[in-house]
Amino acid sequence: MTTSGDVPKKIIFVHPDLGIGGAERLVVDAAVGLQSRGHKITILTSHCDRSHCFEEARDGTLDVQVRGNKVFPIALAGRFSILLAILRQLSLVLSVAVFSSELNQLDPDVLFVDQLSACIPLFRLLYPKAKILFYGHFPDRLLAKKDHGATGYLKLLYRKPFDALESWSTGVADDVVVNSKFTRSVFKKTFPSMRSRNLKVVYPCVNTTESGQTSTADSLWPEKKVLLSINRFEGKKNLALAISAFAGLSSAERSRAKLVIAGGFDPRVQENASTLRHLQQLADSLELSNATYKGSDGALRADGNTVVFLLSVPDDLKQQLLHAAKLLIYTPKDEHFGIVPLEAMLAQVPVLATNTGGPLETIYDGRTGWLRSPEKVEQWSEVMRKPLIPSSADSLRAMGQKGRERVLAEFSQSRMSELLDKEIQQLCGSGNGDRPGVMGAWAWVIMISVALGICATLLALWLSLRARSSPTFMRCVETACR
Repeated sequence: MTTSGDVPKKIIFVHPDLGIGGAERLVVDAAVGLQSRGHKITILTSHCDRSHCFEEARDGTLDVQVRGNKVFPIALAGRFSILLAILRQLSLVLSVAVFSSELNQLDPDVLFVDQLSACIPLFRLLYPKAKILFYGHFPDRLLAKKDHGATGYLKLLYRKPFDALESWSTGVADDVVVNSKFTRSVFKKTFPSMRSRNLKVVYPCVNTTESGQTSTADSLWPEKKVLLSINRFEGKKNLALAISAFAGLSSAERSRAKLVIAGGFDPRVQENASTLRHLQQLADSLELSNATYKGSDGALRADGNTVVFLLSVPDDLKQQLLHAAKLLIYTPKDEHFGIVPLEAMLAQVPVLATNTGGPLETIYDGRTGWLRSPEKVEQWSEVMRKPLIPSSADSLRAMGQKGRERVLAEFSQSRMSELLDKEIQQLCGSGNGDRPGVMGAWAWVIMISVALGICATLLALWLSLRARSSPTFMRCVETACR
């Protein structure tokens, strides 16, 4: 409920693709939390597969509307993802604000935008009465893969207009909040417009109504010590670290354990498939028996392999895995926040994570888990060995309890929605005199640069396909335009 004197607001969430990643979990939790406080919530998205989204997005808990998804595909032969994501988002804005009266009918007080900021200036122009809150997960330009040589120069040229658009459009938001202190420091270094702004931190949350660790009778593999990794199958998640560290255990130790690599796998995303193949090949090269399953395959419980890859894990199976796990292995370097360690701590599972980025703010080294350098594989093997030692059981149990207490105190949905509600009330109570400008001279320059960049990119692709270019050059163009 909103506090006395606060008026419930009409809030529209704008999110590119309402799948099952960490950003999507935050959007759903924020929407549900603000809705429980009396606000009217609508989510606008360019894509929501009802078989590949969180329960609240498909069971009627939230009003989810898919718009602007008819004109542009998600990718062209696996390329141009950022270009098409922006075009899809702008198409969404036009579909609700120009080609229909839907935005006027919804009459929002606040537009909550996250992940992709390109739509903010257009919303400001087409619906100026609504205040815009941007939630920063991490600058997109820093998430893009870095390439070297000829490919690197092509990619630099390709990304330049999109990076300029991101910097400008983020600064046009009325208010910007971020998901961690680490992200705040990165935003201020990356975007000149953010350096003088007060970027508040609103941590993501976990569902604290979940019960604590269950008995070992519920374990999928009661005879094994389960070492669990949960993350999307992407190169930047550094999942190979978990496999390499596991291989550092002795054969006798591995015989008592099972490494489970579980996470989001979208068949539309080429990187997911290539990352999985790389991990399978790595396990084979290290002579680790492995198998791959989709979802809640019935054969999973009887699996006898040392390493198991689980794709697109539903929430009930994820809870089973957390309750079976003795250690959560979180491998991304410089992760902007990281929700999975909190889910593990809530289930009283100690966490082993990199000593970089968001985990530095959520994990107390030696008390709720361990923070180790991602460059020192042997240190990860050493920690993985702890759940296999019977004498460590009591200390691990105490560590798990402390982790759960920390999550309940600081990372609940009620705490996150309380902070967001406070920010929204302050935003709606502020005047329009200090709103960031939308159409300055530099804005026109940036928009023209973006338009030229898009045209040049499409022209370069067309020429590369039509002309008899060398295979090497064509590979460089294709790689740069991902």
